[in-house]
Formats: sequence, C-alpha cells, structure tokens
Amino acid sequence: MKQILFLFILIVSCQQPQRKCTDYKTGYFEFNYTDNGVEKTGHILRTENLQIETYDNKTDSSEVRWINDCEVIFKTINPKRMADKNDIHLKILSTTDSSYTFEYSYVGKSEKQKGTALRAKLIKN
Repeated sequence: MKQILFLFILIVSCQQPQRKCTDYKTGYFEFNYTDNGVEKTGHILRTENLQIETYDNKTDSSEVRWINDCEVIFKTINPKRMADKNDIHLKILSTTDSSYTFEYSYVGKSEKQKGTALRAKLIKN
C-alpha cells in the first residue's frame, strides 16, 4: 500500500504545468506592474505579426516572431532609446482559461522578469 501511495505522489509531483500557449498567440490582454511603488495596469493587443503595448501613457509596437508555440521574440519598431533596440524573449510558463504566466528577458541577457497577463475584452471608444 505504501508503494502505491508513493507512486501516486511521485506521478502527481512530476506533472508539468498546463500550457495551451496557442490560445495566447493573439488577443487583448492586461498586466499589472509596479512603477515607483505604484501599482499600474498595462494593455497588450497582439496579432499574428504585431504587438502593441500601452503602459504609463506610452505605446510601444513590436514585431512578433514565434520560435515555437510557447516562446516569442519581440523586436521594437522605431526604438526611441538604446535599451529598446534589444529584442525581448518571452516564454509562456503556464496557462489557465483566462491568463498566462510568463518570463522574459532581453535576448542574450540572463536576468529574467516574471509576470502574468490576463485575457481582457477590447473596449472600443
């Protein structure tokens, strides 16, 4: 009996998180971030080839290139700062019905940031 219980625990603990990354290749999403201790919300509109990100009254547009179903490279269109010239690598770590958890870094850099994006409804003015 102990062996069956041990086997069950081993199987459950080794399961990978759910990843239905293709559900998040396109759409409208929201994410929260902190700026100087203030919690803020940003917005992402992503199509097959383009991502438009709005945060802190700024809008950035990037070309989208998927490496596989769960990893994408963003290349800023018309970068204004030197840092914006670096491509960003994003990897979806897990998904739910309404969100995805991700990590991202500048291409070639080891420091990674993590976050969560929520599926949202696009509100047209």
